Formats: sequence, C-alpha cells, structure tokens
Amino acid sequence: MRVINTCLVFAGLILLAGCATPDSRIADNRSVFDKFPAEIQQKIRTGQVDVGFTQEMVVMSLGAPANKFTRKTEQGDTEVWSYRDDRPKFSFGVGVGSGGGGSSVGGGVGVSTGGYDPDEKIRVEFRNGVVTAVDLLKKR
Repeated sequence: MRVINTCLVFAGLILLAGCATPDSRIADNRSVFDKFPAEIQQKIRTGQVDVGFTQEMVVMSLGAPANKFTRKTEQGDTEVWSYRDDRPKFSFGVGVGSGGGGSSVGGGVGVSTGGYDPDEKIRVEFRNGVVTAVDLLKKR
C-alpha cells in the first residue's frame, strides 16, 4: 500500500509541474503585467495572443514555445514560435479474468507524460520582437 501511495504522489507532482497557467506566469511577472493595458491583460489571462504583442506578453499568455524557427523572406527575417497541445493524456482500463475455478477483476489508470499529440495548435511570428502574425490550428 505504501508503494502505491508513493507512486500516486509522484504522478501528481509530475502533473502539477507541467501545469503552468497564464495565472501562474502573471503572478511571476506581476509588476510587468500591471503596466499592460486592460485589453491586453484580459487576452493574456485567457491564453490569447494578438498582433502587436511583445515576446514577453506571448510568454505570459502561452508559456515557452515548443520550437523556434527563423523564416527568411524577401522582406527580411522573422522569428516563428510554435506551440503544441502538450497536456498529459489519461487512460483508464478494466480487466476481467478467470482460471482455476476462480475469477478476478482489476482496474488501472495510466498517465502519460510523453507521447503527446504532435500537432501544433498555434504559431506566432515576430518581427523585431513584436507579433506580426498568428496562425491558429483549425479543428477538422
């Protein structure tokens, strides 16, 4: 029983460590956040980004990007940040078995911190540190 409790506590800590939210990022940068206009503060609180945001605003809203790219065009270079849906995946299972005149029922819960859905959910393009374009994934 002690091993099971230890495993459950460890799994819970892993989940909480990866669950940074706009609120926690705002709390870590409260003095900077308080200087933003009310409209921008509301977008950051709800995890949105918009053209004109600075890199600091995007990080408060979405966190650190999964990837950073440099896009080279005739108009010059831009930096592109890519974000993915990195929430842990959960699975549940129940099994029934019998043999030797007896039967048993079991269950389990699995939590994956790897194997995330690789699809991007958003790309944010910057020129000179300011958002110039936002690409949002359209759900099929």
